[in-house]
Amino acid sequence: MSFALKEQFQVTSRYKMWSYILMGIGLVSLLVGFFMYGAGHDAHHKARFWSSLLHNSVYFLLVVNASMFFVCVTTLAWGGWQMSFRRVPEAISTAVIPLGIISLIVLVCLVATDPHIYHWLHPHGDKLLEGKSAFLNSGFFYTWTILSIGLWTILGIKMRKLSRELDETPITSVAEGKKYIFKNTIWAAIFIVWFALTVASTVPWLWLMSIDAHWYSTMYSWYTFASSFVSGMSLIALFVVYLKNKGYLEVVSEEHLHDLGKFMFAFSVFWTYLWFSQYMLIWYANIPEETVYFLPRVKGPYKYIFFLNLIINFLAPLLILMRRSSKRNYTTITIMAVVIIFGHWLDFYQMVFPGNFKDHVELNLFDFGIAAGFVGIILFATGRALSKNALYAKNHPFFKESVIHHT
Repeated sequence: MSFALKEQFQVTSRYKMWSYILMGIGLVSLLVGFFMYGAGHDAHHKARFWSSLLHNSVYFLLVVNASMFFVCVTTLAWGGWQMSFRRVPEAISTAVIPLGIISLIVLVCLVATDPHIYHWLHPHGDKLLEGKSAFLNSGFFYTWTILSIGLWTILGIKMRKLSRELDETPITSVAEGKKYIFKNTIWAAIFIVWFALTVASTVPWLWLMSIDAHWYSTMYSWYTFASSFVSGMSLIALFVVYLKNKGYLEVVSEEHLHDLGKFMFAFSVFWTYLWFSQYMLIWYANIPEETVYFLPRVKGPYKYIFFLNLIINFLAPLLILMRRSSKRNYTTITIMAVVIIFGHWLDFYQMVFPGNFKDHVELNLFDFGIAAGFVGIILFATGRALSKNALYAKNHPFFKESVIHHT
């Protein structure tokens, strides 16, 4: 390069303070919520406590895991445009480790202590639930949950390690470059296959859809994926804008921001396609065992959240991010990223709570406090990862392509 790059991120005291404050809010909320809801003998209160932990842990885990999915997809496609900020999604993906541990504890406790979230644990002669017992049983739940989170973590570590290899030992020949790209492609493909077997299929069925175990949708996993992936892209955009505002990522331009904005726009539309298709097909068929899922969400107390999702997660991105100039504006991208992440947090909320609380909405400060704690963990883990390694994978064969990227 013909100019000096700021290759090392320095975590500011203000950044640390906010991550600690948010984690502190989360911890206080957890303790208060435990004594208010979780510690008593009331089954309703216990379900309330664990539902919030399920909602937040699963949502934020899938969001940060989407960053590694983005890294692997672009690696598999031999894409070069993202190389100038690739260390950002790599850093975000390190949060899979703490959030994976938290989610594993929550999910195991949900089955082991049975706070009446998963009714399939006690079918009590229910023929439908008994018919699904080969899949919906505690042994399968434990095994698949541990394997899912464990391999996301291990494969993510491997991909980040491969990325850092070139920082110490640059490629010196064409043959070395080909070998390195091939190795990255193989490991990225392994992650994608495992991602498809988990996030794109079984994990949403086990963790979320089985809350309403009598109901099922063949689109549910894709719907969950779209919701978490567009939030993941929004999170990447937020960190890119933050680093740019702090004087880092000098080679990242409006061209790269434009492409991130296109992902946010496109997958908001994709999410809406799945939202509409799932709802329309069930509404059109009007089969009681299918429409039961939508009754509390469309005609019950959750209807305002259900349709607010459509406004926040579709109309706002569609109308605001449609223009080319909007996708190149740092302020607009920042605002829309926050809106999308919050909107899909609400989307996951209405996936979890109506299954056990059909008569009234339970959303309160406890849920926001728990969410703040997870945001604090993501800030802390990402900032720590960014400060430990170079901000640029400048020895990567595709790095120059990213520097001269133009759309």
